[in-house]
Amino acid sequence: MFIIKRDPEGKFRFSSLQSDYSRDLVGSTSLSMDTILLFEGGVIYKESTAALRIAKQLRGGWKLLYGLIVLPKFLRDAVYRLIARNRYRWFGKRSECMVPTPELRARFLDSF
Repeated sequence: MFIIKRDPEGKFRFSSLQSDYSRDLVGSTSLSMDTILLFEGGVIYKESTAALRIAKQLRGGWKLLYGLIVLPKFLRDAVYRLIARNRYRWFGKRSECMVPTPELRARFLDSF
């Protein structure tokens, strides 16, 4: 939802990590459900690198976060995993699911 709200142009498409589409793209790896992947230009980025590359393309000040890419990957990924593990505790969790509009549904690579 965070990306969707800040990407009105619809640059990004989404797929669940458990989907056939994602498994075919990534292969059979054991990824945590807290992991984000970005497939861009034929390359798969994950964790902090994916998040920062996405932030660079979002509306608003989120682009500025891309400057953190200069930090060592092991440090960025450790912070990413800490935030991913605690995101619901820190930022809350919705009690209901969003019903996607046809336009939003088209941004998902998995079938509903």
